[in-house]
Amino acid sequence: MRPKVTVVGAGNVGASVAQYTVEKELADVVLVDVIEGVPQGKGLDLLQAGPIHHYDSRLTGSNSYDETGNSDIVVVTAGFPRKPGMTRDDLLFKNAEVVQVVTQEVARRSPNAILIMVTNPLDAMVQLAWKVSGFPPHRVMGMAGILDSARFRTFIAMELGVSVENVTAFVLGGHGDTMVPLPRYSTVAGIPITELLPRDKIDALVKRTANGGAEIVALLKTGSAFYAPAAAVVEMMEAILKDKKKILPCAAYLDGQYGVKGLYVGVPVKLGRMGVEQVIEIKLTPEEDVAFKKSAAAVRELVEKLKL
Repeated sequence: MRPKVTVVGAGNVGASVAQYTVEKELADVVLVDVIEGVPQGKGLDLLQAGPIHHYDSRLTGSNSYDETGNSDIVVVTAGFPRKPGMTRDDLLFKNAEVVQVVTQEVARRSPNAILIMVTNPLDAMVQLAWKVSGFPPHRVMGMAGILDSARFRTFIAMELGVSVENVTAFVLGGHGDTMVPLPRYSTVAGIPITELLPRDKIDALVKRTANGGAEIVALLKTGSAFYAPAAAVVEMMEAILKDKKKILPCAAYLDGQYGVKGLYVGVPVKLGRMGVEQVIEIKLTPEEDVAFKKSAAAVRELVEKLKL
């Protein structure tokens, strides 16, 4: 029997997560949304692509949570999108209401599920979902670092004219303007980019990475990124469902690691069937440590606004 994945929110991100999931035949998918007909229509459309793309995964669209019972993974993309000129902080209280309701509904029906949060502001929403669900912290996580790393990898590959497959990149901290890309851990075929690019060029790539989401929002004008965020979620799901023990950057609960306690922040973790199986702690330079602590402080500020 195939695993079962619920995706809450049938907008661009949620529908793309569903698409990538069934194309890889990772699981059967339940797509949930409050707008009548949208999850059902998108689910049926994706189902009909199965004969062409050669997948047998099943899709179910629903406006209720009853079909989500006993899911292995629940991905929460529901919430209000970020609009031009809007900070992630502006989204905080609007999306906190959505995440609270969604988490209560799915946690009750799938008490053994792993929760992957995508709703922004990401790190604070993960903290909220953990509190509301009552799940152990290793089963609640956020998608952020993979997306930020992918953006950094893309810009490095473009700058050097090399395959993205040769590029690894490392990003720590909160998802947003305070993220902490680590150039000395970012490599091209094992060669640190610090040996391939001058400091000013690296700084420009780091800045573009930190503003990666805002750049796409400004271009689209009526929405935000969805292809790359969805791909990042599916990489996490594949690592979990196939028990790959893959090291990936995610928003994970820190209990003293990196000098941070009781907070969800982006760090490298080992992802397997149990969820976050290990937080990988690396030694930071004093400069990187200051940047990471600043990023964690920005996350804590949002969490305190929600009185979590």
